[in-house]
Amino acid sequence: MKKKVLILAGGYSKEREISIKTAKAVFKQIKNDYKCKILDPLNGFIKEIRKFKPNIIFNALHGRYGEDGYIQLILENEKIKYTHSGVEASSICINKLISKKIFNKHRILSPKYLIYKPGLNKNYRNIFQQVNKVLNFPVVIKPINEGSSVGVFICDKKNFNSNLNKLKNEKEILIEEYIPGREVQVAIMGGKKLGAIELVPKRKFYDYKAKYDKKAKTKHILPVDLPKDKLKEVENIALRAHKITGCKGITRSDFRYNKNKFYLLEINTQPGLTELSLVPEIAKFKGISFYKLIKWIINDASINR
Repeated sequence: MKKKVLILAGGYSKEREISIKTAKAVFKQIKNDYKCKILDPLNGFIKEIRKFKPNIIFNALHGRYGEDGYIQLILENEKIKYTHSGVEASSICINKLISKKIFNKHRILSPKYLIYKPGLNKNYRNIFQQVNKVLNFPVVIKPINEGSSVGVFICDKKNFNSNLNKLKNEKEILIEEYIPGREVQVAIMGGKKLGAIELVPKRKFYDYKAKYDKKAKTKHILPVDLPKDKLKEVENIALRAHKITGCKGITRSDFRYNKNKFYLLEINTQPGLTELSLVPEIAKFKGISFYKLIKWIINDASINR
């Protein structure tokens, strides 16, 4: 009898559309090997899980409620094997402030930052002056717990206030020093280095559109044109970050490379698995087909992650 795999996709986050694309891509690869179903956890999904009785849950959710420990806690309570990172690692990595503090504690270089809380301080002049003094312009502003570059803006002195106002409904906003340079991303698979890829976006930076729209024509460079020792260095940093945050399964770490230094921006605990996604591309370059990658993720599933 075929095992049952339930793919969770969609959800409440702003990355809902990408989550559904990931789920469809996964379903296509495994539909002949397992009894599969895609479930959107919007209403009464625990009842649907219990009804389907899956052996494994493939967590294809992205962003809030799917990648932040919330869903993971429910699955732990249901005692069902599931993919990707567990409760604690998920909650750490989606929170850019907590993860940055961990990076800093372990001497992993990351951009300097400030935290702004719109609900407590609506005086943009004060935060403008603080940013100008502590970080200098340009800066990057972003929600503290979104993924896929949702709500990310590169700001100069002229557009800082207007962009900050676009995030006025966020509880906390991360304001980072802008690190120019090359965009390098590293995939980790099962506690081992899978490989790296460099991205050269035609847009201002590797934003949501650059990630998911073919028309954006972001250039993907494999292998990364770096000296062997520097490539090894960035892969080692990604592996170390994966381990110190307690991640499981696959992760993708985002770096900026500037003046011979790597700056870790964030760890993605549930990287996209669409046709334009980076982890499948890195895996393919290393001789691992998309099918084998998905099978590996499923076989890696467990409880108490």
